[in-house]
Formats: sequence, C-alpha cells, structure tokens
Amino acid sequence: MTNDFSNKYAVIMAGGGGTRLWPLSRKGQPKQLLPLIGQETLFQSTVARLEGLFPPERILVVTVEEQAHEMKKQAPQIPLENYLIEPAPRGTASVVGMAAMVLQQRDPQAAMAILPSDHFIRNVDLFHYLLKAAFEVADDHYLVTLGVTPTMPSTAYGYIQQGTILTGDYKYPSYTVQSFKEKPTEETARQLLQLGGHSWNSGMFIWRTDSIMNEIQKQMPALYASLNEIGAAWGTAAQNEVLGAVWPTLKVETVDYGIMEKAEKVAVLPAGGLGWSDVGAWASLFEVLLPDMSGNIAANSAHHLALETNNTLVYGNGSDRLVVTIGVDDMVVVDTGDAILICKTDQSQKVKDVVEHLKKHRQEKYL
Repeated sequence: MTNDFSNKYAVIMAGGGGTRLWPLSRKGQPKQLLPLIGQETLFQSTVARLEGLFPPERILVVTVEEQAHEMKKQAPQIPLENYLIEPAPRGTASVVGMAAMVLQQRDPQAAMAILPSDHFIRNVDLFHYLLKAAFEVADDHYLVTLGVTPTMPSTAYGYIQQGTILTGDYKYPSYTVQSFKEKPTEETARQLLQLGGHSWNSGMFIWRTDSIMNEIQKQMPALYASLNEIGAAWGTAAQNEVLGAVWPTLKVETVDYGIMEKAEKVAVLPAGGLGWSDVGAWASLFEVLLPDMSGNIAANSAHHLALETNNTLVYGNGSDRLVVTIGVDDMVVVDTGDAILICKTDQSQKVKDVVEHLKKHRQEKYL
C-alpha cells in the first residue's frame, strides 16, 4: 500500500447545526464544538484522529463564520488559511466544490478525504488503513465512499448497495456502487440487513480533486461555473467580495444527490469493526458510552438515582442537580439548565422537530 501521502489532504466539513442533539447543541455551540463524549469535543477528536496520516498544513476545515472562531481556538495547529469560510450554508456539494477548487490551485495532483466533524470512530488504526486503501482506489479516478457494515436495521442512515468487486491490486475489498438508497422504513432496513451487500452511507468520501471537479462540471454545471468565478478571485484582494456575491446564489444540494447518485465511476469500501457512530441523535450515545448493569448511562456529571430504571440516558449540565427516575425504561433525559428534554429513546430522532417548532414560534433564546 502506498505510503506517499504528500499530495493527500483531509477536508473536515464542520458547519452543521446538530439540531437532533438539542437542547445541548445550540446555534452558537453546535454538537461538534461540545465535549459530548469524554474531554475532547467531537471536532477535536476528528482532528486528532488524523494524526500520523496528515500533517496540520494538509488538513482543511470548511465551516461558517459563527463557528470558525471557536474551531480555531480548539485546533490551533491547523493554519489559519486552511479554514475555508462559507458565507452561508449551501449543502455539502458546494462545500466539496469549494475545497476541491482551493486544493487544485495549491496542488493539481491533490486527492482529498471528505470527513464530517461530528463522527465517533473507536478503531482509529482500522480507519487509517481504510483511508490509505481508499486513496489507492481514488488514484484510479474512482469517487470512493466508506460504507459502514450495518449492525442493526437502522432507519437513521442511507444505504449503499454494493455491486461487483473491483479488479486491481487493491489491498482491501472494494466494490462498484450499484445504488444509493434513502433512509428506509424499518421493514425495508430489516430486508436490506438480511440481503447483505449493503452498507450504511457514512458521509465519508475520498477522491482526486480533478475527478470530483470533472463530475461537478458534468452534473452541476451552474455550481462549476460559480466555483470557477470564485476560483479566479481566490487569493486576490477581491476574494471575499466575489465569494460573498456568488455563494448566496448557489443551489442548496448535497453531494449525494447532486453528484454521487448519478456518477459512473463510484466505489465503496465496506467497513466492519470501525466502531463508528455519526452521533446523530441522543439514542446514539448508547452506542459510544458505557452503560451500567441496567443499561443506564449518566453522562456529563449527571447525578442519577435510578430506581427500577433500565436503558435510560441522563445527561447532566455539570451542576450538582440530582435526577431521580423511578420505574422508567428506554428514556432520554437531558438537562441543560435552561431546558429539559425527556423522550423515549426510539423517539430521539424527532428532537429536530422541536427545533423547528422553536424557530417557527420565534423562541430564539432556546435555540
């Protein structure tokens, strides 16, 4: 496996809002900036996970203005010029395009790994091995995605159906992608699990910058034209003015819908044993934090007295407040001082609906 990483880059996508982890995750402090699991924030863990593969000068962060200041404090080793600021969120297709455009100007041979800032990965050694293997496949101009071998019939993730195994001297089994499937119903998720040959779509992608730019040109020509306009001004005195004028005109689109679903040369590396979670909702903390004998978790200095309570998460606010639960099972209780969330574990995906309700009713102080 190639050890030459001199033209390999990591791009951390870090501008999300993390609304399904309300009331902890807020506008000013979204989930990736919080020490949700352990001492480090999810963003810091993402940066630390890249040590040994990418030096800080080859790590880029794409984020929004209101989060950039805190990120620079949390990861001061990343050069300031490697923080790319979106004037407004426009979906992952534009994030990928901006990063690819900037990297191509720096290094025409560049290849990049697109990595969300808010994931948890327990097996870092396997993650490094997979990235090296994925870059090998990407060097042959494939758009590569890391799939996660399902451990349960989850309805929270999209699925990738693998096709035929790629021929070539690859060190890890790599497959063509037959199709991308949207988040399924529970019944469909069970069927996909039984069928086999399906991975969760992790949102981690690896490709050469010229490969992805060619695909953007083919499938999203308006975005490609806008990126060229921004690229022409990049590094000049007009950079911010042009970026500020062009960016708000971009169509909001994900890289999955905008590019990957219709691209021809797409590959997937299915990965089991990564210990991966996208920490997408409160229920996902049961996958990454250690429960007691009754399946209960007390996190963030929570004082939890559990009487006849099972499989319940209590997330404290760092104070001395005691939370007592009696005769409850499969619950999530989150106390942030100004808000308390109580829900059934299997309803935790609906927390984003609460955020929408608060927005609609202009209850800004809780956002």
